[in-house]
Amino acid sequence: MAVLGVDFGTSNSAAGIARDGAAHLIQLETGDMTMPTAVFFDFDSKKMLIGSAAGAALLAGEEGRYMRALKSLLGAPLMREKRNLLGEKLDFIDVVSRFLARVKAAAEAQAGTQFERALSGRPVRFHADDARNAQAEVDLREAYLRAGFEDVAFMYEPEAAALANRSVLAEGDLGLIVDIGGGTSDFTLFRNGVDAIDILASHGVRLGGTDFDRVLSLETVMPLLGRGSEIRHAFGGETHTAPATIFNDLATWQKIPFLYAPESRRLAKDLAQYAVEPEKFGRLVSVLVDELGHDIAFAVEAGKIAANKEGAGKIDLAVVERGLGVSLEADQLEAVLGAMTRQMAQAALVTLEQAQVAPQAVTHLVFVGGSSLMQVTRGALAEVFPEAAVHHGSALTAIVDGLSLAAEGAFS
Repeated sequence: MAVLGVDFGTSNSAAGIARDGAAHLIQLETGDMTMPTAVFFDFDSKKMLIGSAAGAALLAGEEGRYMRALKSLLGAPLMREKRNLLGEKLDFIDVVSRFLARVKAAAEAQAGTQFERALSGRPVRFHADDARNAQAEVDLREAYLRAGFEDVAFMYEPEAAALANRSVLAEGDLGLIVDIGGGTSDFTLFRNGVDAIDILASHGVRLGGTDFDRVLSLETVMPLLGRGSEIRHAFGGETHTAPATIFNDLATWQKIPFLYAPESRRLAKDLAQYAVEPEKFGRLVSVLVDELGHDIAFAVEAGKIAANKEGAGKIDLAVVERGLGVSLEADQLEAVLGAMTRQMAQAALVTLEQAQVAPQAVTHLVFVGGSSLMQVTRGALAEVFPEAAVHHGSALTAIVDGLSLAAEGAFS
């Protein structure tokens, strides 16, 4: 019975199978082995658009609701709350299941076979809280079953990446997978053998690229919308700082759609009415009324990537106001993101502590995951493991490569 390897990621997803001992990835979208983990509820067509089509609809200004980072909602009570979406009462497990059903259908069409079972990647820790961490796997399992799979097994994502990258290590070498994804950072310490790898320890923290985006947005963009500004009291001359919650949510990918409710818009208008700097809150009102939250998030992400690659970038906010934007330099990335990358490095050290292995014993650092491409991330980890050779695995496909290789034996 054929088994499909599925990497259901925070930002992107992929699927594959093993052929002749090698990973064979499925084209989930034409010409592309990965697909954005995003959906768009199109109010006009009454359809749920998936992947690149969802992003295209958002950028085209279609009427609807865009959602990204669905994986980050797993384990939260919100996952099982029924909502009216396109005339149906759905919970977010239904939304995830329909995304996974699209992955299943694409794989079956290309492979010419039915996939009744899946080997799914999962982070070592969805959440720090044990109960919520366990519930997240329950939610994801149910989503696979609703998608039409008869059964699903799970494999830690960094362990799958270790399997896919063992060829860069010699026999006896000690490798550390550094998997920095959109929502989590995961680490696996393994020793390479003649015919297999020996997993020594795996550890993870709920911290990833979407957290980078959130902090950058809070520090650079949200002050232009009123974060940190003063609000006059309705009576008297005293002021207080604007409540932070609305800005925190607007800077968080998975929370943005929930800000378009009437109460959030009323709050923004009330703040603008009494603001010491009303022009800033006028922008906030426009963002909520015109539903520009995801446009801002994409702009922050693009500015981050440019500053990382070229040393300087810009967060272009022209969609909010003509000429509005924020310059972003590489040293700003270090200043804003440094604390988080040091936390990632500390999590890597915890992995070694679990295996009772000294940092200097690690011979290879293998970076995978989209956010491992950040120089500030690599610098923080290389500082902790200065003697290890650095290998850059396939950032977006290393996990699905390993899942594809492991899929055949997942249920034996």
